[in-house]
Amino acid sequence: MTTYANSARRYVLGLGCERGTDWNDVRTLAERAFREAEIGSDQVLVVVSIESRMDEPAILETATHFRLPVRFFNVAALEGETPRLKNPSELVFARVGCHGVAEAAALAAAGADGELVLPKIKSSSATAAIARIA
Repeated sequence: MTTYANSARRYVLGLGCERGTDWNDVRTLAERAFREAEIGSDQVLVVVSIESRMDEPAILETATHFRLPVRFFNVAALEGETPRLKNPSELVFARVGCHGVAEAAALAAAGADGELVLPKIKSSSATAAIARIA
């Protein structure tokens, strides 16, 4: 697994959303996440999510808006993060096969020593979480 410990950017933004979510909803949620975590988008290294959202415009356009690369994780990698989740969800598991998307993706990208600095927050159709790379 790739970790980013040598980067000056020390945070990872995990995103999840329903299919067809308006990108402004995801962007607004990301901005709220940055405020609540007390960080700027310039401190974020990458936007991450689940592979099934690789073609989801809301996630791709949000990453583009903040000029950030985007990376996707498979279900097995996200499910492997379940013990570290603050908000595991049986509903999410039933829908996508893992107990969380935003938190799990952020933790997977941050690496084994990474930690959540902002557990999952929600809008009507999206989720966001922020992890710090150790």
